[in-house]
Amino acid sequence: MNRSFTIFDTALGAGGIAWGERGVIGLQLPEPDPARVRARLRRRFPGALETPPTPLIDQAIERICALLHGQSSDLSSISLDMDGVQPFDRRVYELARTIAAGETLTYGQIANRLGEPRLAREVGQALAHNPFPIVVPCHRVLAAGGKLGGFSAPGGVATKQRLLSIERANVAWQLPLVPST
Repeated sequence: MNRSFTIFDTALGAGGIAWGERGVIGLQLPEPDPARVRARLRRRFPGALETPPTPLIDQAIERICALLHGQSSDLSSISLDMDGVQPFDRRVYELARTIAAGETLTYGQIANRLGEPRLAREVGQALAHNPFPIVVPCHRVLAAGGKLGGFSAPGGVATKQRLLSIERANVAWQLPLVPST
């Protein structure tokens, strides 16, 4: 299978996207250093070539950039190739994609909606391995009581907080916005 990737500029730094014949296979959250994003994508997708985006990938990039700039942008139609994703994780990602910008759910609420009320921890583990951050908005999923919980992306919880702030999420916690580095 042919796999490609590209680096693109966002309001938060350089982001990355990788794709194959069946859609997006992964995203890399923005960081200040494009070389680090490129290196991360090369590690995650060995053999993928850095190429210009296809028209569909270009549209996905435009939508992602708009969202990260604080504009309303629907990412639900971006085609994801989930062939390598475990069935439970796929269900979690599909449900997480229904959370609108500015809204949040808890790990427990997702588990309940999946009909698996005792699997909140497993929901968290699935989201920690999310290969499609932003498009599968794992940053919109909080711990019990509306606490931020963890975030495995570069920048950790500060990145999660920043993404929620950009989306003007109506959350119970009131923390100061952490400045970007």
